[in-house]
Amino acid sequence: MKFVPALAAAAAVFVCAGAVQAQTVVKHIQSDKSFIAEGVWVGDTYYLSGQLADPITPADPAHNIPAVYSTDTGVQAASVFAKIKKALQSQGLDMKDVVKLTVFLGPDPKTGKLDFKGMNTEYMKYFGTPDQPNKPARSAFQVAALAAPWGLLEVEAIAVRSH
Repeated sequence: MKFVPALAAAAAVFVCAGAVQAQTVVKHIQSDKSFIAEGVWVGDTYYLSGQLADPITPADPAHNIPAVYSTDTGVQAASVFAKIKKALQSQGLDMKDVVKLTVFLGPDPKTGKLDFKGMNTEYMKYFGTPDQPNKPARSAFQVAALAAPWGLLEVEAIAVRSH
């Protein structure tokens, strides 16, 4: 008979462990217009897909005019970090919630080298400031090119909702 209470206790442990594990909710933020999710929630952690710069002049399909993108890393970085902030805010987050950034830098068309300073100048406007002192962990990589031929950098972010 001593075996029955021990078995019941072991079963309760397994049920509780399963219940804790089952509490992790995964939610994909996506639309039919894109091949990838804008981001994915896993519990309180939000994984934001890589962001590219917006055009400085939008396309005008009615007049067969393509979009024009800046050829300056700093200008593209300003657009990318503003997009990250907006995307996070749409999920109830802010730049203070970012715990990790990954930066992919392509070659500057003028020099053929990455413009780390141009990217970092914009980065420092969002992180480690008097208004927003948090700094995320960060990795930065030089790449031969990005998928978008006009892209000079792409940045992905991981943010965590604090309680």
